[in-house]
Amino acid sequence: FLSLKRENRTKEKLQKQICQVVLDHFEKQYSTELGDTWSNVRDVLTYPLCWQYAVLLNKFSQPAEVESTLRLRGYHPAFQGPLPYLPASLKCYIGRNPGRFPAQKHRAGKLKGYYLLNAASLLPVLALEVKDGEDVLDLCAAPGGKSVAILQCACPGQFHCNEYDDLRSRWLKQTIESFIPDPLINLITVSNLDGRQIGDLKPELYDKVLVDAPCSNDRSWLFSSDTQQATRRLIQRKELSSLQFQLLRSAIKALRPGGSLVYSTCTLSKAENSDVINLILNSCSNVMPVDISELAEAVSQEFTFLSGTQQHELLVLPEKGRAWGPMYVAKLTKIYS
Repeated sequence: FLSLKRENRTKEKLQKQICQVVLDHFEKQYSTELGDTWSNVRDVLTYPLCWQYAVLLNKFSQPAEVESTLRLRGYHPAFQGPLPYLPASLKCYIGRNPGRFPAQKHRAGKLKGYYLLNAASLLPVLALEVKDGEDVLDLCAAPGGKSVAILQCACPGQFHCNEYDDLRSRWLKQTIESFIPDPLINLITVSNLDGRQIGDLKPELYDKVLVDAPCSNDRSWLFSSDTQQATRRLIQRKELSSLQFQLLRSAIKALRPGGSLVYSTCTLSKAENSDVINLILNSCSNVMPVDISELAEAVSQEFTFLSGTQQHELLVLPEKGRAWGPMYVAKLTKIYS
């Protein structure tokens, strides 16, 4: 009875935290864009008690005991079977039930054994297919989860992690220090340049570029505690697609001919996802879409995707029991002119 009361109190608390202004906005936009699937997605987004967290193991700290603990707790590998790209060194575990594995505190000079994340945020990394020796740019890298994941997959020739925002850039540095050992850390450049200018500063320098763009993060925006801040965010939302387009243009300039680029966001918004990619494809004659439907098919056991997307893109829809996403991923390649 007491635990039921406690759970009801938690539910009430969570319910109060939902920002009605944002929910009303999402309701209007996403019921149009997603149709019948929106009600299931909304049920997950507005109810954090059903959210799930994946555990990405850090190969640099030999977390053997963590792996056995996860298995004992009923966790299983998130990615299994014939994926187009799945390095043996990338180990990520997910559980069927909601809840979070205990987090680890940052301790100077000591590597963490694992990183907690939304499992869908590894899909851009799998789509990027980084190989040893390639020069890689993570254009909007904070807080650093995807940078850490890239380094679980391969050892780049040079790895440039950029984050424009000062506070987030410090967060990125701390993440890298927490997961990457000294010899390898020397191969990583961390900068806080304006991502829109990197293409001009470093033209055709990279084999692979990840643009995990600033976006209207649907999960966190729904829980804006300040209505005024939420209203401001919704006004600024209209400008995000222009910023995302400029970041992509810059990323294309920084990419070598024959290189690949992956664009990702954690929003369901069509204006920030497929509309931005379509605008790039229509305005940049030196890029082509890359089919990633094989990746989507290979992970369809664990993730729910919006149907009707084009072959070069996917959109993960959260649902109960598979509460991953939102995560939009699109892949492009730069052609030789």
